[in-house]
Amino acid sequence: MDAKSWLEQATTKLQSADIGTARLDALVLLEDCSGKDRSWLLAHPEFELGAEQVAKLEKLLGRRVQHEPLAYLRGRTEFYGREFVISAAVLEPRPESETMIDLLKQLPKLPAKPRIADVGTGSGALGITAALELPEATVELLEIDEAALQVAKHNVDLFTLPISAAQSDLLASSSQNYDVLLCNLPYVPDAFQINTAALHEPPLAIFGGPDGLDLYRKLFEQIAQLSKQPLYILTEALPTQHNALQQIAEVHNYALSQTDDFIQVFAHMA
Repeated sequence: MDAKSWLEQATTKLQSADIGTARLDALVLLEDCSGKDRSWLLAHPEFELGAEQVAKLEKLLGRRVQHEPLAYLRGRTEFYGREFVISAAVLEPRPESETMIDLLKQLPKLPAKPRIADVGTGSGALGITAALELPEATVELLEIDEAALQVAKHNVDLFTLPISAAQSDLLASSSQNYDVLLCNLPYVPDAFQINTAALHEPPLAIFGGPDGLDLYRKLFEQIAQLSKQPLYILTEALPTQHNALQQIAEVHNYALSQTDDFIQVFAHMA
């Protein structure tokens, strides 16, 4: 089968499955399996695919038709302009989470060598990106799930960074003092109807209790027990949850400093 024929039939199958990015997804899979980039493939529609390539493509296509995220099929995804390893043990990093890195870089009054924790790190994308964007920072990755932690460690090795990654229920197993916490915790309410693609993602990383904020409550309670509270806490949540999350933070002596889309920045009230 030539590249053009496979691309056309794959696009049709994905469109029939209501995949909104049908042609692009088919082209990405074709790139991965053929080892050719898309411009070359489109310029050489007659390129013949081998039997093994077609078999692999059809297997991947069958998974994508079931709305399994493309990142899981590929085993990698992009975040903040860098490629990270990913698996079904972790959420795929979302574009809206990149805003947290932008806001981190703008924080005033940070020490010259800030200590940063990525709490509930998943793939490690946030913490690793923070370390790469702020080379003077010391970064630690904290994650409760062992399978997810292994993905984060893989990414630390991929970027050859001096970052520690530890299994911890939020801050429970860490004795460090931090200047900044990056917190993209599960925040989807338990009864919320998630889309078909999200059904393939780990529920542990998605749902956060009846109103979605249970883990944030637990986090702020842990922070209150620390000998030194962080200067800043950056959180991600649904915009409709922001008022409630702000109230949780204020009870624990943190004031809302900035909001940008899904992200809120809370500053410690000295």
